[in-house]
Parts: sequence; C-alpha cells; structure tokens
Amino acid sequence: MTATPRSAPVHHAAVPHTREAPPQGRPVEDLPPPRHDDDQGPDVGASWSTGQRVRLILVLGVLVALGPLTIDLYLPALPAISEQLLATEAQVQLTLTGLLAGLALGQLVLGPLSDRLGRRPVLITGVAVHGLASVLCALAPTVELLTAARVLQGVAAAASAVVALAVVRDLFSGVAAARTLSRLTLVMGAAPIIAPALGGFLLSHTSWRGVFVTLAGLAVVLVVVAAKLLPETLPVERRRTGGAGEVLRTYRGLLRDRRYVGLVLVAGFAFSILFSYVSGSSFVLQEEFGLSQQQYAFAFGAGAISLIGATQLNPVLVERFHPVRVMQGALVAAVAFTTALLVLVGTGTGGVLGLLVPVWFTLGAVGFILPNGPALALTRHGRSAGTAAALLGCAQFGVGALAAPMVGLVGGGSLGMASVMVGAALVALVILMLVVQPKVLAAPASSARAA
Repeated sequence: MTATPRSAPVHHAAVPHTREAPPQGRPVEDLPPPRHDDDQGPDVGASWSTGQRVRLILVLGVLVALGPLTIDLYLPALPAISEQLLATEAQVQLTLTGLLAGLALGQLVLGPLSDRLGRRPVLITGVAVHGLASVLCALAPTVELLTAARVLQGVAAAASAVVALAVVRDLFSGVAAARTLSRLTLVMGAAPIIAPALGGFLLSHTSWRGVFVTLAGLAVVLVVVAAKLLPETLPVERRRTGGAGEVLRTYRGLLRDRRYVGLVLVAGFAFSILFSYVSGSSFVLQEEFGLSQQQYAFAFGAGAISLIGATQLNPVLVERFHPVRVMQGALVAAVAFTTALLVLVGTGTGGVLGLLVPVWFTLGAVGFILPNGPALALTRHGRSAGTAAALLGCAQFGVGALAAPMVGLVGGGSLGMASVMVGAALVALVILMLVVQPKVLAAPASSARAA
C-alpha cells in the first residue's frame, strides 16, 4: 500500500508544531508542542486518501487483535486448566500475569528496535515467535511451564502492540492521532467480543490445549498479512542509529517529561481497571454466580461492546472538547461506577446484575481513556515514537499485570475484583489532576508554554 499524496486539508498546516486548526467559530483546543528533539513537521497521514486510511486501520487492527485474542481466548478455560494441571486459582491467574508481564517488558526492547530497524521487520518477527510460543503453551505439562510459555508469548505479542502505536504516531499527531486510535479500537475491539465466545466454542469441541493451537495457526496467517499489506512508515533517514546508550538517553528524556509520564501512568491504571475485570471475571461469573462458559462469554462480550462503543463516540467528543478534558470526565465517571460496584457486591445487592451493570458503565468510561491517553503522550515525542510507545505499553501492561494478583491478595472473588477496580480508578484520577494538570494541558499553546 503506497500513500498517494493529494491536496492536504487546510487544518493540516505544513509548519513545525502546528496543530489542527478548529473549524470557524470553534474555540482553539491547542495541544502543547512536542518536547526535546521530536518535531516532525506536519502529519504525514494528512495527505492520505480515506481509502488508504481505512486499509491501514484494518491491517493494524487485525494485527493488534493478536494481543487481546491471546489474553481473552483462553479465559473460559481457566477453571479447566486449574483442574487438569492440579493448580490453584492464583497459580492459573499467574499465566495471565506472565503474559501481561511479557507484553510490558517486550515493548521496552522492541520499541527502540523498531526505531532503529523499521516497523515491519520487528512486527513480522514478533508474530512468528508468538506462533512458536503458542505451540509451547499447547504442549505444557505443568502450570509452571505454561506460565513460562505465556511470558514468551507476551514478549512476542508486544511487537504488534508497540509497532501499531508507533505507526499511528509516524503518520498522525494530536487530535488526529486520538481519532485514528479510536477507529483502530473499533477494528481490534472485535477481538475481546469474539474471543470468549470463540474460546467457549473451541472448548466444546477440544481441550484448552486446542485454544493455543488455534492461536498458533492465527500467528501464521498474520505473518502473511503483515508481510503483504503493511507498509514501512519509518523512512531510513528518520531511524535511530545509536546503540544502547542512545536508547537509555531517549528513555531518560521521556522520563523527564512530567506530563508524558503522567499520561503514561493514567493509561496504565486505566488498563488496571480493565484487567482487574478480565483476570477475575471468569472465576467470579462462572464459580461465584454459576454462569456457564457460553453465558460468561455473552456477559464478557457485553462489557466489550460498552468499551468499544465509547471509543467510537470519542472522536465526536474530541472534536468539541480537548482530549484531556474527555479523559478527566471519564475518570470521574469511572470512580463513581466502580464505587457503586463495590457497594453492590459488598452488600450482595442485585445478584449478577448488581455486578454486570456497574461494570458495563465502568468499561464504557475506560473506553474514553484508552485512545486519548496514548494519543496525547505520543504527540509529545514524534521522533522517538517507537521508544515512547514502548514505555507507554510497558506501563499499560505492567500495571495491568499487577492487577491480576492484586485481586487475589485483597481476598479474591467479586469483592476483591471491585476493590482493585476502585483503587485503580482513584489513583488514575489523582495522577491526572496533580501531575498531568488538565487545565494546563488544555490551555492554548502560549499559556501552556508559559506554565
């Protein structure tokens, strides 16, 4: 797929640090200029046709879906894995924690590699290794070996996660990036809806090992898709040429950007809200509330629909309000809904609906955070997009990985799950208000620089 230039719209001016000008009569919603040495000039994707953008989003969505499928496809099988491998609930949940840890740590290495070698080779190699790790998962005789194979699977899946974010930042910035990530979430968001239902279907015809064989086959297909359809978005002249020293200096520069760090942490704790539910929902809904594997799949899918619906409403909101304002409102809502969840499950009110209804609204609130946090963070660091995306992804999946054992540590069950969700929402809101400072970030450029 080759980008064919055409006349750029007026709102994509070809000057450094210029952001999209709003339509006539709209208040200016300015984004602060990128820091350090990261000025890239205009958005490259501004000259792409609608058809080219749609094709890019579809390809990236299919590739990024590998991560959610790897996480969610085996969720209905967790009780069966516990029984067959003679493992405790906490040990089985560590297979999810190991995967998320691999996703987090893998991005720290693969992000800088993609800045140096290009996006395509890192992505294709990662997906291929994911296929091999899936075979190892299918053959694992013990829960310990399964956990180790899941860590490798996570490291490999990190390639698709970090490269997709870097590709979006290669082509877009600011509000345009938030809009593109929202559309990308629509495509990749089908994965968490389909995965538990598909997992339940597979489990009715095969064992949990067959789930991992399916993931291995999917990896083979995605290697072909990436090789044939994904263009290289990082030109040779923009690639990093230094070694480990330059990578460390880049990370040090990123960590000195207070608002970037704050946005990364907000995104991480938003993932914690999500993964607290993901890691605990299978045991809570199937064992505590007695849902079948198929009923669990439908309940899980309903939550995914809420999250995806919010991401698709997000582009409409960011056209009218600054993305950080949308995040602020969503986090306030998340705190309210998770508090309601904690009260309802703590008092036993409403049964399974007392859990699912506040969770449904909570996931909707998270859907407004996930596109905007990364878009605002990456806009600040265009030339280091791969490394910046790696640190962002590491925080998201790293903090998310801590959510799974935390649910068990605070007592497990619906009460433990709800407690971790409330805590993550509160911490994210505090970081947003005290570190990111929405008023400063949403101010016009002159005010932002003065601050």
